[in-house]
Amino acid sequence: MKILMVCLGNICRSPLAEGVMRHLVNEQNLGWEIASAGTGDWHIGSAPDKRSVAVAKEFGYDISAQRARLFDSHLFDEFDHILVMDKNNYKDVLRLAKTEEQRKKVSFFLADEGEVIDPYHHNHLFEPVFKEVEARCKKLINQWK
Repeated sequence: MKILMVCLGNICRSPLAEGVMRHLVNEQNLGWEIASAGTGDWHIGSAPDKRSVAVAKEFGYDISAQRARLFDSHLFDEFDHILVMDKNNYKDVLRLAKTEEQRKKVSFFLADEGEVIDPYHHNHLFEPVFKEVEARCKKLINQWK
């Protein structure tokens, strides 16, 4: 299975989801491929936000080697599931879908159109976002394995 996490800049939420999911998947030897991307191009090639790196490290995950990339339409062909963090990401990703099959791959990371709050402008939100992401990753693994 190949899973892509998507947020706006690919430096806060989706790198956390990628790193946590990859770590948990590897612990269970599931062999899934996990990656992330952003719908905006401001941070292409950048490491995750230092606050995301720090909170991940605090809870035993290393996301420091990840690099931001831009979501584009070829990723529909590479991934089985494309999980977006909020409604704007959802609209931006669906705008690039060319077929119904591609649209069906896109869903909300939190399910039922739930949104992961973007912590970028609020330092105090990084830990709650991390905990929400970690809990959801564990649920998704149990659901899909």
